[in-house]
Amino acid sequence: MVLHDIPLTTIDGSAANLADYAGRTLLIVNVASECGFTRQYEGIEKLYEQYVDRGFAVLGFPCNQFGGQEPGTAEEIQEFCSNTWGVTFPLFEKIDVNGADRHRLYAALTETADSEGTAGDVEWNFEKFLVSRDGSVVGRFRSRTEPDDPVLLAAVEHDLAA
Repeated sequence: MVLHDIPLTTIDGSAANLADYAGRTLLIVNVASECGFTRQYEGIEKLYEQYVDRGFAVLGFPCNQFGGQEPGTAEEIQEFCSNTWGVTFPLFEKIDVNGADRHRLYAALTETADSEGTAGDVEWNFEKFLVSRDGSVVGRFRSRTEPDDPVLLAAVEHDLAA
């Protein structure tokens, strides 16, 4: 499954697509500012900083579908992420990751099964999808997987070395 042609909108309203990140290993994460997993921003930013020079990027997609935990405007989200967590990785417009209005990117991503063999809907905020440089999904990690989890790190390292 190649994702590079999917249109996106950055958090500041600019047009983008995954082709802008072609040739990079990507970690795509649905994020929220008022979630118990929000503290993962710190680890995700560290992961980004650790690997960005090797062709790695994190793409954050705010989502308000889980307990209304991302109620802010684009400006509020961007300010919170930057000021509270020092986020420097790219953020995109708030989207739906499940349901009838599911973004096309997540329609494709959710076809991938996790380590238990379960595909389908995103279960909660901070679910992570690893996308290889060729645009194929090579891993799915549920919300409880911390950014420094050895399995996630090994998958990132493996893709970067390929």
